[in-house]
Amino acid sequence: MSDRALAVVRAGALTTVQDRGRPGHAHLGVPRSGALDGPAAALVNRLVGNAPEAAVLETTLDGCSVRPRATVTVAVGGAPCPVTVDGRPAAWGAPVRVPGGALLDIGAARAGVRGYLAVSGGVTVEPVLGSRSTDLLSGLGPPPLTDGTVLPLGRPTGPHAYVDAVPYPAPPSELVLRVTLGPRHDWFTDSALTTLAARPYTVSSASNRIGLRTEGPALDRARPGELPSEGMVLGAVQVPPDGRPVVFLADHPTTGGYPVIAVVDPADLPAAAQATPGTPVRFIAVRHRR
Repeated sequence: MSDRALAVVRAGALTTVQDRGRPGHAHLGVPRSGALDGPAAALVNRLVGNAPEAAVLETTLDGCSVRPRATVTVAVGGAPCPVTVDGRPAAWGAPVRVPGGALLDIGAARAGVRGYLAVSGGVTVEPVLGSRSTDLLSGLGPPPLTDGTVLPLGRPTGPHAYVDAVPYPAPPSELVLRVTLGPRHDWFTDSALTTLAARPYTVSSASNRIGLRTEGPALDRARPGELPSEGMVLGAVQVPPDGRPVVFLADHPTTGGYPVIAVVDPADLPAAAQATPGTPVRFIAVRHRR
């Protein structure tokens, strides 16, 4: 194998390959997938001189450890965490040179949930439907990383950024989600709509790349029964039988039969990727669907 490769020494709780995803295939039942915190993934790519669409590693809570076979430039962003190279502290949120054979360790998140590792040249696993992203729902793309996995790397396409540090929003202490009501808000009582906008929710520990689950007051239905399956979009707020809203994230199913009371503004979804269990959630209705 080429020396342009990255060996996984410690895979962590859940580390996956992600890029911008594979939009445009919902009619085939294929979710978009891609990095949950898109701005963080784009930033670390920019720091190492990669194109925005280059594939990165997305870590979950406890980071990962990797060993490049050749000297590379890396950047770690997303959830703030300690970074070391062969045991020596290295910068977070800035380009770092890692010699071939050295151990790069991305530690546990000090805040937030998901970290992003970009490597100069990008991760070049075989694309599926135009994307290298791991999709946990459909199983498309490479499987979640395990200890001993070796990932191919591309050739660097540009110089890394010459910066000491870059600004990046902190993980949310309160997750504020602006929503457009509909398309099925008429399946809920007026009091349920008031509850959604006025009562507190928190992020559930059952959340994952498919959806952000919430804990809080149940939303009462105005209609019995269930809908025939219909299309679901990124950010849909679906309400299952227990009445607790679920916000669909990148690996969400493309169809569903539970009613969607609202849809989250896409600009608010990156923060949802970094919201830890127990984080307060507030839904703000900004307009109704016609």
